[in-house]
Amino acid sequence: MTTKYTISVRDLNSSYEKVNATYNQLNSTTKEKEIFNYIEQENVNNLTVANTLISSETEEDIDTELQDNVIGSQLKKLSDDLNNRWLGAIFALNPHNPDATRHFCTSTREIFTEIFDKYAKDKEVFSIFPDCDKTDRGNATRKSKIKYFLWKKSIDIKNADEFIDNDIDNILELYHILSDGTHGAAGRYSIIQLKAIKKRVEDGISFLCSIVI
Repeated sequence: MTTKYTISVRDLNSSYEKVNATYNQLNSTTKEKEIFNYIEQENVNNLTVANTLISSETEEDIDTELQDNVIGSQLKKLSDDLNNRWLGAIFALNPHNPDATRHFCTSTREIFTEIFDKYAKDKEVFSIFPDCDKTDRGNATRKSKIKYFLWKKSIDIKNADEFIDNDIDNILELYHILSDGTHGAAGRYSIIQLKAIKKRVEDGISFLCSIVI
């Protein structure tokens, strides 16, 4: 694993600990409790993928199927195009396909990008948070857009925006790891590893959808 990916794994776990430390102090709404559950699952997935990439053997199989479309209903609420991209991504995620991870990474990266671009436009974010962090080009940062999503849902969880931002960073760094094997022999990753990768990205998209829809 690369140093940047290892750091992202640790950063996400640290972000989880910050959020988790505040759980018992909040009078959480049903939606906030749902977000807490997502946060907990995301960190579990983060650590699970890191462990499966280190070792080709795990104690038990991952409870998911490569071709199952678990998040289709969420994506369809946003657009049919997003669901179709996800269908294409999981269709390509086959252990006998030497380009499986490249296809999967390309399609799912586009899903994340489109959600932020379409549902948190700069002018909308700036209208609510005029002094928010901006990129060098003057656009709202991803973290600012996450803050906007949480605001729209009336979700007030300390450090949640930091966790979600780090969560997406971790997935993007995972893509760099996977790109090392995109042109290698078929079957570079085991079924268990591919299942863990799919669940990591799948749950990450589901989490993002939960604060957008």
